Order: sequence, then structure tokens, then C-alpha cells
Amino acid sequence: MLILDHRFILVVLSSFLVCCAGSPLGEFFSRHQNTPTSLQMPWQNNFRQKKASEQIIVEDCMLVTSKEGHFFYKSKSVEPVACGVFLLTDPDKLVEVYFDYLDVPCETGGLVSFVDGWELNGQFFPSLEDHEKPLHERFTEFCGTKRIKTVFRSSQNAALIQYRVPTRGKGFSFYVRYHKNPTPCNILLEGLSDVYTLRNYGKSVNCSLTTLYPAQVKVLSLGVGLSNSKIKRNQDVEVETGTLHKCDKRGMPDYVQLGGAEGFDLAQLSVVDSICGLDSIPSK
Repeated sequence: MLILDHRFILVVLSSFLVCCAGSPLGEFFSRHQNTPTSLQMPWQNNFRQKKASEQIIVEDCMLVTSKEGHFFYKSKSVEPVACGVFLLTDPDKLVEVYFDYLDVPCETGGLVSFVDGWELNGQFFPSLEDHEKPLHERFTEFCGTKRIKTVFRSSQNAALIQYRVPTRGKGFSFYVRYHKNPTPCNILLEGLSDVYTLRNYGKSVNCSLTTLYPAQVKVLSLGVGLSNSKIKRNQDVEVETGTLHKCDKRGMPDYVQLGGAEGFDLAQLSVVDSICGLDSIPSK
């Protein structure tokens, strides 16, 4: 089977209106999977040799941050409230987390989880259809006082630390660093205005770009679905087809969907158009 390297370039202009940041957190801990989504590394040198690491005290139940550094959380309540630290970095980077301290009693219902991606109200980024791992492999959950010698790494520029610590004075701490991602596929944006290129790097996978704000999108270049829409004059020259619309209804296997929703669930996506073809200067 021939898998083509499809790509398209677009510009995203955010209007800086908060869409989802005020949404309440969903039920985080209905799953108790133990399959690690992690990367084994020489963690002691990688994290502790970094000088001037910023110390960050986690006080808000829902914290969204792009900072690197050493995060600390200590419970001030006995209420079983589920909270989260939402980590977000540049589109071409990955999130790396190492837990250096854990004192979260299991017997009182305490639990901490690293999530490969984001979860809000039971909806996920990247979506279940777009992520390379099944859902149960995207969660790593733990409690107690055991030492965690694993460095966790996300598959995209977003990750989440979920936690519930209903014992006053107990808590945990972790380090956060960001690394370059040579093949960014799923991208989460927050308040950025820039040009982005999405491509599948020759793999049979879905890729996506999701904004947390209402946004305007302009496609600057398109090369998707060429196996069905390109016209060859010879082996080396391709003639542009222009931008084809409603490609999903045309029966094209490869296309780009443009649309919006109030959450991450693609089943609720309101699709404006699905486009494909070869077009270096789209008109819209």
C-alpha cells in the first residue's frame, strides 16, 4: 500500500476570546489502568543538572501553564476534589514530566495520574480517532509513597497531571521540561497567531490542529488526496487540481476537515467544509 505524504499550510488568527478555560473538570478517575505511557531515561542527570529551575506552587484546582520548572502541591483540604495541571507548550515540542516526590495515601482515595494529552468533561485531545495509542495506554495512575523512576513524555505539545488528594498536608512534586518534536502531528493552540504546516510524514494517520479560542483560518497551501485527484503529464510533473470541496462526500479517502465545536469531541464537530487536491495558492 502506498502512503503519500499529505500536507497543507494554514494561518490561524485567534480572537483571544476564552472558549473552554472556564469549563469544570470532568470525572477524572473513573479509570484505573496501570499500563505506563512513559519513556525510560537517566532521569537523575536529565532533570537535576538543570540550573535555576523555577519553583512553582500549585494552588489553583485548574492550572493551565506553559512554564518549565519544579512544581509543588500540598493538599489543604480533606474533600475528594479532582483537579488538574494542564501543560501546554509550542506546537513543535513535547512535554516531559518526572515525579521526584509522592505522598498520596491510597487508603483515603488519593490518586495522581499522568495523561498523554488533555481531558475536559470526558472529551480528549487528541481525540480517540487521532491519537496513536489506545485510551487506556494514555493514562498512568499511582498513589502511595513509592518512588517513581520513570520520565513520562507526551506524544504532542499538551499533557495533563490529574490528581485527587483528600488528606490535608499530603501531596507531590514534579519537574516539567519541553523538548523538540521532529514530527508534530496533533497540535493544540492557545492564543497564537501564526502559520502552521500539518503533515502526516508518509504515515497512515490522522493529524489535527485545535484552538482553545474562536479563530479565523486561511489555507495557504494544500496537497492532500493526490492519489485520487492529481493529473500526471509524466512521471515527474504534477498539474495542480485546485482546491476541491466536499471531498468526504465525493468519496475521497484523504481530505482536510475544517470546522468547530465547543469541546474536543469530534463527534460534535460542526464541519464547514472538507477540502483536498493540489493547490499552491488557494483563493479562500
